[in-house]
Amino acid sequence: MTQHVLIIRLSAIGDVAMTVPVVVSAAKQYPDVRFTVLSRPFARPLFENLAPNLFFMEADIDGEYKGVHGLNKLYRRLMAKNFTAVADFHDVLRTKYVRTRFNVSLTDHVKVEHIDKHRAEKRRLCDYSNKVRKQLPTSFDNYSDVLAKLGYPVKLDFTSIFGEGKGDMAAFPALIGTTKPSGQKWIGLAPFAAHQWKVYPVEMMEAVIRLIINAHPDCRIFFFGGGEGEMMHFDQWCAKYDQCTNASKVLGGLANELILMSHLDVMLSMDSGNMHLAAVAGCKVVSVWGATHPFAGFQPWHQDDSDSIGVDLPCRPCSVYGNKTCRRGDFACMRQITPEMIAEAVERHLK
Repeated sequence: MTQHVLIIRLSAIGDVAMTVPVVVSAAKQYPDVRFTVLSRPFARPLFENLAPNLFFMEADIDGEYKGVHGLNKLYRRLMAKNFTAVADFHDVLRTKYVRTRFNVSLTDHVKVEHIDKHRAEKRRLCDYSNKVRKQLPTSFDNYSDVLAKLGYPVKLDFTSIFGEGKGDMAAFPALIGTTKPSGQKWIGLAPFAAHQWKVYPVEMMEAVIRLIINAHPDCRIFFFGGGEGEMMHFDQWCAKYDQCTNASKVLGGLANELILMSHLDVMLSMDSGNMHLAAVAGCKVVSVWGATHPFAGFQPWHQDDSDSIGVDLPCRPCSVYGNKTCRRGDFACMRQITPEMIAEAVERHLK
């Protein structure tokens, strides 16, 4: 029987993007093994045309596969694919249910393993009064460990979803352009995140924009993000600064955003999904960390530690995901990062 590995990671976009270096490396190192990634429909552009033995399978868990009835339907669909191994990269209720169905099935040739998220270590890392600050295994390490337990140890060898090149801009709208002018600096900016404690204050971010434009008057700054409040700020900045373009508004989806990211000189991002998308598109990333910390294992692929901007406070990190209210009350972890610190980090990639 042909070996066929099912890899499950349903959300969020950043976590799914972090599977890419691991999955692509595995597919290339085991060319006779089929690898199928099960995720939400939005993730398809991350996995298309990367290796002949790598496939993508959509799971609409908010629609067709919602609830226990939906998960049973999904399991029956998966069983028809004749998987020989299941790698649960997510370890949440939905994926636990699906993998349990495989474990108790009469098909004894399916081996099942799941991710160790090091939850206890993360709790200690974020403890307010007895914090243990140390680097925890990265998501890339954790994903690789699952495949190793299934018998597929992986040496991570990944550059970009576009290989050694860049994405094709030929179909881009005129507002972006189909080619990048020689010598012009292109900067991506993803200034928002799912939780407010991971977001650099808006007025301070505008100061960063001004510093970059003053240093590079002919640059272009492309905004990435999709929330209604985010679009309002993007529109205001685009109206004020000719160098700014709301890329997410005009590109029409993730596939084109990834293409543009591959052409950027640098992406400036919060601790959010966009930093991981840019990293797997082969872009250098300057990331800004407030309530969260790279120690939790979510630093983007192949980025330098010096490009992770943060201040050393005894309360950091206060949470893994940035969803807990600041106990100090002054948001010092972000407000003590000056616009000049961020602009200088960006400038290193524009020289």
